[in-house]
Amino acid sequence: MAELLAIYNAEAGSADDDVRAAVIETLRGGADLVEAPAGEKDLDEMLDAHPGRDVVVLGGDGSLHVVVATLHRRGELDARTVGLVPLGTGNDFARGLGIPLDPQVAARIVLAGRPHPLDLLVDDEGGIVVNVVHLGVGAEASEQAKPLKPRLGRLAYMVGGLLAGVRSPGWRLRVTVDGRQVAGESPVLMLGVGNGVTIGGGTPLTPGARPDDGMVDVVVALTTGPLDRLAYALRLRRGSHPELRRVITDRGREVAVEGEPVPVNADGELIGRTARRRWTVKPAAWRMFT
Repeated sequence: MAELLAIYNAEAGSADDDVRAAVIETLRGGADLVEAPAGEKDLDEMLDAHPGRDVVVLGGDGSLHVVVATLHRRGELDARTVGLVPLGTGNDFARGLGIPLDPQVAARIVLAGRPHPLDLLVDDEGGIVVNVVHLGVGAEASEQAKPLKPRLGRLAYMVGGLLAGVRSPGWRLRVTVDGRQVAGESPVLMLGVGNGVTIGGGTPLTPGARPDDGMVDVVVALTTGPLDRLAYALRLRRGSHPELRRVITDRGREVAVEGEPVPVNADGELIGRTARRRWTVKPAAWRMFT
């Protein structure tokens, strides 16, 4: 019987207690399960107490990010397979990977126990990205949406996007992919580096990305003019923005950015502003039940 450690943050995301309790009951029916209602501060303590157990994240992209980052820091990504039951607001990584958003179906996938190797983005400051990191107007949209999430849920992302789209002037940034400069002459409205596909609860920022191909997809939007912004916003929701003349796309194994301090969002979490950052793909760095 599989030995699992179910990690969740009772204060995070949009899951209610009844849904989580039903998922835990399902997992207990097919595995030796230990519950770990752990916040970021006591996650190490829970992992120390239960060595060798595979980890099941009951939560969204932020919770998954914290768990994978902790396992990476501890050097345990190769020792523990990660499962995901999407109970967050956006659940973008689950969407892109094809994990069902029905919690019961997702729990049964974990119990089926089929590990799949996945890539990981690691930056030059020791941070990681599981799904997508984006800089510029999208990160500002997340900042605007954050106080609205408790009342509006997924709609908060749309409202935040509208507010940021009107206010953001663009940033002077130099972007390179595997050493090739792909942007640097014009202001950048948004830069996306995708291991996964969607952000903000289903918006396909890097629609062709795959988290298991050893590469990341890069999207650079130079659409700072009023009409260009509108076209980008409309196309972004449908995933057809790469067709726009002022949108640059590329793929590679290392992406670097430098220039004006720009807001950054990694896996749905704001991490401040940066004037210089580099991300490198680590192929097959961890495993997930899919």
